[in-house]
Amino acid sequence: MTSARDEQRRISASLTDPRVIDPRQELVRHDDLSEEELGQIVRLLGAMREWREADQRLSLESRTHMKLNETDMRALRYIIASANAAVPVTAGALSDHLRISTASTTKLLDRLERAGHVVRRPHPTDRRAVVVEITPETHAEVRRTMGLQHARRFEVARSLSPSDRDTVIRFLQDLSATTLAAVGSPPKGRPAPETDASGS
Repeated sequence: MTSARDEQRRISASLTDPRVIDPRQELVRHDDLSEEELGQIVRLLGAMREWREADQRLSLESRTHMKLNETDMRALRYIIASANAAVPVTAGALSDHLRISTASTTKLLDRLERAGHVVRRPHPTDRRAVVVEITPETHAEVRRTMGLQHARRFEVARSLSPSDRDTVIRFLQDLSATTLAAVGSPPKGRPAPETDASGS
């Protein structure tokens, strides 16, 4: 006899299966698929969910360890990438990249500087501006956590054949398009709604 807990586990594991979440096919038509095809699609969507949840756990653990929020981590990654390309990072460039206001960027940099993650120095060619640099200790920590994980992802992507990569690229781009269509893209020239970068 199936217990209520077993049923709950079955439903939890089937949240990507249209036979469970849309049995009357009001949103997704699936009666034109064989059981094998439908099962494969459900496994694909389930694998995507598993990867997304694992990635979120890793990101949360890294940010918690370094006492950073998501916007902080995005800022540090941008500063590192810019340094690798020998491109000075100004507060304005960081604001544009993060799509947050100048005031929020100032608060973010103040917080990162107090925590010892970044320093601000005079711009090498523009006396009116300052550049933002990551500290060696934080650079090493981000490289050890997120950098190593990116390297592992690169190896997984490299293991695919060129045609398989093209298929995955099209698939992910089409998924992105459906998400952007659902949330709506910000009007051209206007930033997206900003998340709380205060860390509070």
